[in-house]
Amino acid sequence: MDEIDKKIINALQNGFPICDAPYRQVAVQLGLTEQELIARLKALLDNGVLTRFGPLYNAEQMGGALTLAAVKAPQQRFDEITEIINSFPEVAHNYARSHELNMWFVIATETPEQIRQTVSAIEQQTGLTVYNMPKNKEYFVNLKLEA
Repeated sequence: MDEIDKKIINALQNGFPICDAPYRQVAVQLGLTEQELIARLKALLDNGVLTRFGPLYNAEQMGGALTLAAVKAPQQRFDEITEIINSFPEVAHNYARSHELNMWFVIATETPEQIRQTVSAIEQQTGLTVYNMPKNKEYFVNLKLEA
């Protein structure tokens, strides 16, 4: 990752324009061509520097639902459990944790009922109890990581 990549990452954490040519607008602000910006973003994603580039939606305001969930995955089955859970399109993130509940993931669905259905399906496919931890209150942290 060079200084230009760092500038791109830092700039895009502040938002992405909604206009006819958003990549061109950002590129101009960064002193790049639209093609250079797109190529660099693709390379950052391909190389794993970025794992995702896209909008964040408030699922609940759109009628959907989110929850944080966790399982106690036996170490000898950890990779298998990871594959099963990650195979669900409703699973947005999945992280290993040093905790009794050693696998935490976010489930995002179009309706609240689909949360219950997804939790049940994960339990059936893994044979594990899914600990469903819906948020009680939302806090906006506005975390930005300097590249």
